[in-house]
Amino acid sequence: MRLAWATDIHLDFLEPTGVHAFGDALAGSGADAAVLTGDLTIAPRLAADLSMLEDRARVPLYFVLGNHDFYRGSVTKTHVAARSLTRSARYLRWLPESGVVALGEKTALIGCDGWGDARLGNVAGTPVRLNDFMLIEDLCGLGRRALTRMLQGLGDDEGRRARALLQGALARFERVVFATHVPPFRESCWHEGKTPAEDDDWLPFFTCKAVGDALLEAADAHPDRYILVLCGHTHGAGVAQLRHNLVVRTGHAEYAAPRVQEVFEFA
Repeated sequence: MRLAWATDIHLDFLEPTGVHAFGDALAGSGADAAVLTGDLTIAPRLAADLSMLEDRARVPLYFVLGNHDFYRGSVTKTHVAARSLTRSARYLRWLPESGVVALGEKTALIGCDGWGDARLGNVAGTPVRLNDFMLIEDLCGLGRRALTRMLQGLGDDEGRRARALLQGALARFERVVFATHVPPFRESCWHEGKTPAEDDDWLPFFTCKAVGDALLEAADAHPDRYILVLCGHTHGAGVAQLRHNLVVRTGHAEYAAPRVQEVFEFA
């Protein structure tokens, strides 16, 4: 099984010809399927943009959602849209809805969206305000404390999903590819070749500690299994090894220039 990986493709920055070109790139990669690790487009365009992409790619497109995918929408409505696409489209598969996907006899693909869950970094004092807090309905108009509670709650939901998926996959497969949008660790939060300090102002919104905790627990509980995490969000590339059997790859991205990060081959 050959699996192409792309992240932060931001199709809303492209004309239809650009979406078609990226779909052609996926089709021409030689992959049997692709995994897209979030920030695909914005909520009102999710169905249209992904449908255009699948028409050209013509292979299964497994995806998780990023924060931009909720812009001009709500968490619940966007989840409903992603679930609907999974049930009705030929090739589109939202990973939280798809469960454990076999890539071969030894390898499985799973994934959850992740959120910047306001647990790492300078949570109490950060002056950073993301567009998320104005463009995602659930986050609009919240004060600092309420926003922190909301983000931590969203992170907890993702952590629970991650634990359930990891438990199911690691019980059956030697290798697990775990797709998520937000880097699950400070060490995987790459930007311009560096990772942030522990008290960084951006870190609260660029890491999902709840998912990271689930991954560490799973890796420690299954030392004979291997977990490869694929994520994005920061637009900066890097590799972090958290355990002997847990590696996180963060993908590079540029607006209006989506690209295939890599094509993996799994048994």
